[in-house]
Amino acid sequence: MNLGKLGQALTAREIFDLIRDDLEQVEQKLSAESIASVDTVTAIGQYLQSAGGKRLRPALLILSARFASGDGVATPSSAIQLGAVVELIHAATLVHDDVIDAAETRRGRPSSNVKWGNHTCVLAGDWLYMQAFQIALRERNFQVLDLLISLTQMMVEGELLQLERIGRIDISEADCMELVDRKTARLFSVCARLGVITARGDATMEERLGEYAWNLGMAFQLIDDVLDFTAREKTLGKPVGGDLREGKVTLPLVYALERATPSEHRLVQTILQQRNYREVPFPRILDLLEKYRGIERVRDRAQAFTDRARQIVNDFPESALQRALNAVIDLVTDRDH
Repeated sequence: MNLGKLGQALTAREIFDLIRDDLEQVEQKLSAESIASVDTVTAIGQYLQSAGGKRLRPALLILSARFASGDGVATPSSAIQLGAVVELIHAATLVHDDVIDAAETRRGRPSSNVKWGNHTCVLAGDWLYMQAFQIALRERNFQVLDLLISLTQMMVEGELLQLERIGRIDISEADCMELVDRKTARLFSVCARLGVITARGDATMEERLGEYAWNLGMAFQLIDDVLDFTAREKTLGKPVGGDLREGKVTLPLVYALERATPSEHRLVQTILQQRNYREVPFPRILDLLEKYRGIERVRDRAQAFTDRARQIVNDFPESALQRALNAVIDLVTDRDH
């Protein structure tokens, strides 16, 4: 396998080539572990898996495990198991999110709640959470369980906080950053930490890679918030402008509202109340974001997080895996969905 010359950045394809066999094992594990005694739960699990996705979280866990193990060392089997665990947890959050948001599409096709209904999907999401912990329990590692339980509580609390803020226009920058931390960045950080733990890496390595991944997760979600306004629907896989339509004021709009006039505030308030763009067309909101540099400022914030992530990785000696961790940063920031 050609991993490029020393000092040469890896492409996204080369990153996944590096761990392709490991990710295939994660997929096999997901298929096997998504089979329930109730056919509907199995069908939902298979539907979610067939939708694909980047598998960024298991990839981050595996890359961290390989990095902590050292070049030439086989991927720990526990990293494969826990790669499936973090993907199941992520899938559970998506199922619950779609129910809460009354979503209609996910990754370009009907969301699970549209196909099976809210009641069934809430229970299916609960099952996915429990199945993830069942797999994790087999590791017989209290450190792993502690990380995963704390993570899940943090994510659920984040969802509750977001629900409390639905429809409110008085959302602050600090409110937004708290949700980004709880709902996305913590999961990224735990993925890296779990990878180091499976490789029996030391506490310093775990802390540093955890911080790298946390910054990566912060940037990932901020870019997501931007793409919700700027991407094409076909590329995004769900309606553009969906966050505001669902009553969520994210950071690009928070920045714009800081300088907006009272009449411009009323435009946003109208959408929050009506939950549609019939009276206030979506392009009016895009104009507002451009006028007050809302998108630009969020991109700058995301860049600051990626710069910090890169700084952490560049403190390590150069290797193929170190360059892969560096290239993941580009994969997160240079995307259109």
